[in-house]
Amino acid sequence: MSGTNQITAGFMPLLDSAVLVIAKEMGFAEAEGIDLTLVRETSWANIRDRLAVGHFQIAHVLAPMPIACNLGLTPLAVPTIVPMALGLGGNAVTVSNALWDVMSAHGAKAGFDPAKSGGALKEAVEERAAKGKPPLRFAVVHPYSGHNYELRYWLAACGIDPSRDIEIIIVPPPLMVDALMSGTIDGYCVGEPWNTAAALLGKGHIVTVKSEIWRSSPEKVLGVSAHWADGNSDQLFALLRALCKSAEWCGKAANREQLAGILAAKAYVAQPTAWMLPALRDELPTGPDSARAVANFFTPFANAATFPWKSHALWFYSQMVRWGQVQHNAENARIARETYRPDIYRAALKPFGIALPVANAKVEGALTAATPVGSAGASLVLGPDGFFDGGLFDPDKLDAYIDSQKS
Repeated sequence: MSGTNQITAGFMPLLDSAVLVIAKEMGFAEAEGIDLTLVRETSWANIRDRLAVGHFQIAHVLAPMPIACNLGLTPLAVPTIVPMALGLGGNAVTVSNALWDVMSAHGAKAGFDPAKSGGALKEAVEERAAKGKPPLRFAVVHPYSGHNYELRYWLAACGIDPSRDIEIIIVPPPLMVDALMSGTIDGYCVGEPWNTAAALLGKGHIVTVKSEIWRSSPEKVLGVSAHWADGNSDQLFALLRALCKSAEWCGKAANREQLAGILAAKAYVAQPTAWMLPALRDELPTGPDSARAVANFFTPFANAATFPWKSHALWFYSQMVRWGQVQHNAENARIARETYRPDIYRAALKPFGIALPVANAKVEGALTAATPVGSAGASLVLGPDGFFDGGLFDPDKLDAYIDSQKS
């Protein structure tokens, strides 16, 4: 292969790196003429910085991170685009055994209902405050992460002020379980397999999941150097075709066992296959010997899971504003909106015949059931989507939504 077809991608050792991993391992990238090199990293900050300085042309990144880069909120911020998502869902919130015992005393049950578990957590938080104990400490993986925003959204909707009633710190995903076991933190929001790991090891309890807090919501996306994309459109289009084929392969039930085995390898997640399988089967452990089904916990292909919706980008932006990370104005909103590039996605994949939404954005929370929607190519079904508290996000009413979330 020529040097122009060499693409180096950074990734974190997580289950939702699957689409990139399988593109390489199952030959989808090679079939498109792409020599794809995957580089495992230890933190999201490393991935962000190495993408910025040109070590990586593309990367497995947190869905809000390219928006933060384009808004100048990160060190070494350089223009970054999102021409594709890498799946929907995949996160969960896990708490220590000690906190679970307290929550259970306040009515929490095994299962993942965000309203019930959030109500029990609120009572636990209030009980600690009444006794003069320090606030609970939760960890997320990065300030500009879906984890941070969905944790805060869940807490706030349940009557817990995430800026005052608890403490939120940053911990890299592979260190979450150790931090919980050591007592350094009381809970965390992270991607798989680190929730399953705590439950199977008997060191924590999963209390709710991303796919219940905000159904059909994005988690990781393909972050691409805008400079590289401008000069290498053919290679980018070929890569998107490969990743689409990979996502389709990852979404097939018949491939779950093989996918879990590939991800478990030392070069990738480097953890037991048994830690990968529950999430791939849309189930999560409630303890070492029990599990519950979770609809659409991790969706790599169905429901337009790889489409970069501008409404997703704008919701993340609204949360950056809500929690004081950026000032809201028309220019910042434009930057956030233009970070996600469905035009590139369509141009690359239109000849493929896959389902392509005709819209660039949608009202998040409008679909209460699986619903056929307008599409080019194959037929497309979306939903259910939306937020556990019944909230709606209309990207055409961004100002009103941001105003409605002010304390």
